[in-house]
Amino acid sequence: MNDDNSILRRCTWPWQITTVVIVAGVVLGGCGSGDDGKAAGPKTSAPEKSAAQSGPPEATASASTGGKNASSLAFQPDPAKVPRTKDRAEALVAAVALKPQAWGAQFRAQQPAASALGTVAELDEQCRWERRGLPRGVLASLSRYSEIPAAGGKGEVKVSAAVTVHTSVREADERLASTLEEPLRCRQQQVRSDEWIAGLMSTATPYGQGNNTYADDQVVEMGKYLTSGGTQTYYWYVTRLGTVTLAVSVKGAKGYSDNELGTFASRANATMLNRVEFELGGES
Repeated sequence: MNDDNSILRRCTWPWQITTVVIVAGVVLGGCGSGDDGKAAGPKTSAPEKSAAQSGPPEATASASTGGKNASSLAFQPDPAKVPRTKDRAEALVAAVALKPQAWGAQFRAQQPAASALGTVAELDEQCRWERRGLPRGVLASLSRYSEIPAAGGKGEVKVSAAVTVHTSVREADERLASTLEEPLRCRQQQVRSDEWIAGLMSTATPYGQGNNTYADDQVVEMGKYLTSGGTQTYYWYVTRLGTVTLAVSVKGAKGYSDNELGTFASRANATMLNRVEFELGGES
C-alpha cells in the first residue's frame, strides 16, 4: 500500500523544523492545540456547538497563512473517491489509522485500543481532553492507541494515531486553525486522570513553506508529558490532506531519546499520509 521511498523522504521533516518549533515557542510563550490524538479515554458527551459553515470541497485556505488561498496543493485526490457519506468516511478512517503493528514490532494495543465510534477528541472548558459526539462538518473520526511496554529498565511509551474526515476542505482547515487558538487558554492540558501535557510549543507550516512538500498544511507541537512517575518528552503532529486531518502523538518514557521518539512520530505520520493518498487516488 505504501511507497517505502516516500516514507523515508517524509520521515526527515520533523527534525528539519525542530529549531523553528523552539523559536516559535520562545516568541509565543508556549502553544497548545486541539485535535485528535490526545484523548485516549472512553468518556463521551454531547457535542457543544456546531462547526463553522461548510464551503465547497475545492475551496481551500491554509490555517497557518491566515486563510489565504494556497497556490498549489500537496495532493490532488480523485473527486470520486473523496468521502461524502458517513459510511465511506468510516471506511477511510479505519483503513488509515495505525494499528500497533504499523508502528513497529515492539508495539501492542493500549486499553482501550480505539476510540468509540461517532466521537471525536475535544478540549473542554477546563482544559481536559474528552470524547464528544461528532460536530457538524465531521463525517467520521477514529483514534487508535498503542504502546511499548516497560521492559529492560525502560519505561512505557504511549502513542496514538487519529484520522478525521470532514465534509469540506474548509471544515478541515478550520480544525487546524483551532489548534493555534487553544493554547491561549490551556497552557496545561489533562489527558487522563493521572496524565497531563504542559510547556507546549507549536508551529504551523503550509504546503510550499519550509520543508513541507507532503501536506496541504501541518502543525507540530512539542512539550512535556507529566505523570506521577515524572516528566518526559511529548510530540504531537496534525497534518491535512484535503478534507482529511491526521494526528500523531508520542508520549516519551525513561530510556528513550528525543530522536527515537521523533522517529516514531514521523514514520507514523508518513505512513498515514501515504495511506490517505492510496485510498483517495488522484495525483501527488
